[in-house]
Amino acid sequence: MPLSTISALSPLDGRYAGRLAPLRPLMSEQGYMHKRVQVEVCWFIALSDAGFAEFKPLSPGARTYLLGLVKNFSEADANAIKEIEKTTNHDVKAVEYWIKSKFEARPELRAASEFVHFACTSEDINNTSHALQLKGGRDLVLLPALDAVIAKLRQMAHDYAQAPMLSRTHGQTASPTTVGKEIANVVVRLAAARERISGVRLMAKMNGAVGNYNAHLAAWPHFDWEAFCRKLVETPEPLGLGLSFQPYSVQIEPHDYMAELFDAVARTNTILIDWSRDVWGYVSLGYFKQRLRDGEIGSSTMPHKVNPIDFENAEGNLGLANALLRHLSEKLPISRWQRDLTDSTVLRNMGVALGYTALAYQSLGIGLAKLELNEEALAADLDQAWEVLAEAIQTVMRRFGVPGAYEKLKEATRGKAVRAEDLHALIRSLDIPAAEKDRLLALTPATYVGKAAELAKRA
Repeated sequence: MPLSTISALSPLDGRYAGRLAPLRPLMSEQGYMHKRVQVEVCWFIALSDAGFAEFKPLSPGARTYLLGLVKNFSEADANAIKEIEKTTNHDVKAVEYWIKSKFEARPELRAASEFVHFACTSEDINNTSHALQLKGGRDLVLLPALDAVIAKLRQMAHDYAQAPMLSRTHGQTASPTTVGKEIANVVVRLAAARERISGVRLMAKMNGAVGNYNAHLAAWPHFDWEAFCRKLVETPEPLGLGLSFQPYSVQIEPHDYMAELFDAVARTNTILIDWSRDVWGYVSLGYFKQRLRDGEIGSSTMPHKVNPIDFENAEGNLGLANALLRHLSEKLPISRWQRDLTDSTVLRNMGVALGYTALAYQSLGIGLAKLELNEEALAADLDQAWEVLAEAIQTVMRRFGVPGAYEKLKEATRGKAVRAEDLHALIRSLDIPAAEKDRLLALTPATYVGKAAELAKRA
C-alpha cells in the first residue's frame, strides 16, 4: 500500500497532516538528517579555523558552499542519505559519506575531507541535532501556538471580567465569580508554565566517545579542545549551534534538560486539560454558545447537536502527548554504563509528543474562537441560587457579634430551595446596624462577586 495521508499509520501524518506542516521539517527523519548535516558542517568549518597546520582556513567560497548544503537541504538530499545508509547500516556514517560526496568536484574540500566527522562519536552529532530539533520545535511551533491560546484567553478574561457567573465547588452552587476571573486563573497558570518551557536551557556535548576528548587529544595533545567545543556549541547559528554547553557526559548527553523540557510541556498540557474539561462543562450548562459553521454536522441522527468537539479533541490529544512526554522524561536520563541504545528509538518519538501537543493547542484556538457568552443563561442560573448569599450574611453577622451566625444560616439554607424574600426577612430581623441591613438587602447573587472583575482585568 503506498503511503499517503489516508494510509498513514499515525493520524499526525494522516488525518492531521496539514495542521502539522510547520512541525514536520523540524521533527521528522528529514529534519533530523538536516540537523546532523548542520552540525557536521559547523564542526568542519570550526576545525578549519582552529589554527592547525594540517587544516588551513577554508576559502570564502568553500564556506558559502558548505553553508549552502545546510540552507538548501532537501527531501532529495535526505533520500540520498537513506540510500547510503542501506549500505552502511549506520545513519550518522551515511551523513558523513553524503557530505564527502559533495566534495568531489571541489579540490579544496576534497583535500580536507578526512576532517569531516573528525574525532567525533555518533552521539556528538546526534545529541546536538536533537537539541537543535527541540530548539526549532519549541521556539518556532510550540511556543507561538501556546502564546496564541494565552492571548485569546487573556482577551476573554478582560472582555468578560464583569460577567457574573455562579461558581460550583464539588459540583454544587457556591459563591459567585465572574467568567473573566475564571479564565484569568487559567491565563496566570499558563503564563507561568510558558516561562518554564522557554526557560529550559537546551544542552549539547561535543566531547567524544566517552566524554573525555580521548581521540581529540590523541591528534593534538596540547590543544584546548574543551574550550574549542564550548565555543562551537555556544556560538549563535549559522557558524555555531546556539546551544548551552554540557561539559560532563558519558558517550551520550545526560538528557536531564530534555526531561525538564518535557515535564514543563506536560505540566502546561495538564493545565489545558483542566481548562478543556471546564469549558466543556460551561458549554453544557449553556454559559457559552458556539458559533455555527455552515455544513457542519453535530450528530448523524440528532440534527440539533452543536458539540464542543474542539475541546474534546484537545483533551484527547493532550492526554496522548502527556503519556509520551512522561515516558520520555522518565526514560531518557537513564543509560546503562557509558551508553546503551534504548534512548535512540525513544528519541525518534519526540516529534510525535510535540505533534500531539501542537495539534491540541490548535484545537483549543479553534474552539475558543467559536465561543459566545450566553449572558441570559448566566443570569438565570444566578437567580436560582440565592442560597449563595448565606456566606455573606453570616460573615456580616459574625462581624457584629451575633451569636450562632453560621448555624442560623445553615438552618435556613442548607439543602433547601432559598428565595430572595426568605433571606430578606431574615436580614430584617437581625440585630445589626441599619446601614448594614440595607447593604445586605441590596446584595444579589449577581453582585456578590468580590474582587473578581478587578482580578480578571489585572491578568
